[in-house]
Amino acid sequence: MGVRMKINPLPIEGAAVVDAVPLEDRRGVFCRWFCSDELVSLIRSRQIVNVNFSKTEEEGSIRGMHFQYPPKAEMKLVRCLHGKVFDVVVDLRKNSSTFLQWHGEILSPENMRMMVVPEGVAHGFQTLENQSEMLYLHTEFYSREHDAGVRYDDPAIGIKWPEPVTNVSEKDRSHPLLGKEFEGISV
Repeated sequence: MGVRMKINPLPIEGAAVVDAVPLEDRRGVFCRWFCSDELVSLIRSRQIVNVNFSKTEEEGSIRGMHFQYPPKAEMKLVRCLHGKVFDVVVDLRKNSSTFLQWHGEILSPENMRMMVVPEGVAHGFQTLENQSEMLYLHTEFYSREHDAGVRYDDPAIGIKWPEPVTNVSEKDRSHPLLGKEFEGISV
């Protein structure tokens, strides 16, 4: 079948968008969504240990910005199954050349893109359509004691969300703002 995935590096070091290369015929479409061989340059020896799903009802809702501290830091591979989202990564890694920079991409079933979020990088998204569904592949198990986040509206980051914010969970609203003392995460 040959290579069916195209890796596009992003300005955030280690982050990428992976495009599926679909095969189309009169029956419809077939494409590869994950292949450890084709993604080895990104995932190296990591293993997918969790696959999670979310459905967000209301357009304009935000989920994020989530990450886990070491030793439970995780890489995430994220796809939109239904609807459309503005998917965002924020570099929180100490000594990174892109420290506190963010990057956003539109993910949808139509563009078949997957966001690759490295360890030490926070992830979140805003729904651009009602009933947006997301699939997440994780390289580490969830750990309540290592679970963390930064505020979606933190002025130190300055994410420019494309739509007015309609809904954010209490947990995500209560993430701390990054103070001047925040030096980053060592991963």
